[in-house]
Amino acid sequence: MIDSDRKLVSADLADRKLAPPPSSTRVLAIANQKGGVGKTTTAINLATALAATGYAVLLIDLDPQGNASTGFGLPRNARGTGTYSVLVEGTPVADAVRETIVPGLSILPADPDLSAAELELVSVERRETRLRDALEAWPDRARHHFVIIDCPPSLGLLTLNGLLAANDVIVPLQCEFFALEGITQITQTIEAVRRRLNPGLSLHGIVLTMYDRRNNLSDLVADDVRSFFGKKVYETVIPRNIRISEAPSHGKPVMLYDFRSPGAQAYIRLAAELVDRLGLPTDRAA
Repeated sequence: MIDSDRKLVSADLADRKLAPPPSSTRVLAIANQKGGVGKTTTAINLATALAATGYAVLLIDLDPQGNASTGFGLPRNARGTGTYSVLVEGTPVADAVRETIVPGLSILPADPDLSAAELELVSVERRETRLRDALEAWPDRARHHFVIIDCPPSLGLLTLNGLLAANDVIVPLQCEFFALEGITQITQTIEAVRRRLNPGLSLHGIVLTMYDRRNNLSDLVADDVRSFFGKKVYETVIPRNIRISEAPSHGKPVMLYDFRSPGAQAYIRLAAELVDRLGLPTDRAA
């Protein structure tokens, strides 16, 4: 993206008006037990697209790798207090949230100690609901329309905290054969959590990622997933796009890195489809 385009997008984001305050915040967990499916990429860029649409968004980096934090230009040595402090030490969310380069989008970063949280939480009281409890005690929660949680690519206490704090789960699915094996595991996990721990949890949708129209396998995977899950699969597909891959190295979402790229436009459409399915105003998303 040339400099004039970048300034244009930044100005558009800065000048947008927030939607009316929500009656209740929608908490979305982005989860898949398989790594490399575009989970963090979806969390970063969906959160950005929703913020650009006019919704107030908090992104929670619950992955010890901290890639969502890096994707917004926060290196590991500059994050300070983050999700580890909130989950293990009981630090209030308000003391750990940071603003991002995207107006209307804040982040609860993954601090470097988060990798130790799985072990340390084992002996902590209410270890599965630490994130939910922290969000419920957060005074600014009511001013946010969305909380998006980037879960780790595994099923442990961190992912469980994300699922227990969420209303809905979005599952990114790479358009490759082996990714189909993981989709069964995550859907079974979501159902088990819903039955036993969080009755309000639901699978909101499956988003097909890394779609390559030149590859017949992408079409075969997409057809198989749609035939089994039906309308749970979003109409929007995220293409395999070099701009999406390049953006994190610049510490930016793809919308700020190259607004006109197919990847950026796909995430804008995904955000519009999401708010439409939730019955929220979509005029700005359009």
